[in-house]
Amino acid sequence: MTSLQSVDEMKKLNNNNYNTWSTYIISYMLRHDIWAVVNGSEITQSEADDAIGTLRKWKIKVDKAMCTLKTTIEADVLEHIYDAKISKEA
Repeated sequence: MTSLQSVDEMKKLNNNNYNTWSTYIISYMLRHDIWAVVNGSEITQSEADDAIGTLRKWKIKVDKAMCTLKTTIEADVLEHIYDAKISKEA
């Protein structure tokens, strides 16, 4: 099993490997502290509550998660998430 240090080491999602890919991608995202924004357990606060940059940090995590997803999916599967704005939608 790969050490999941880089998404480049992971086989991309295709039409035949969802279970294996999802196990790897969840493990990778847990390790890099971005899984909570994908599964919805970490949600943003309003901008008014953002005294210490919480919203900014959340947006960075969302962008990292989306980038991780898009770089680990084969092109023919990627077309299904083109319109997703946040990783939870993807």
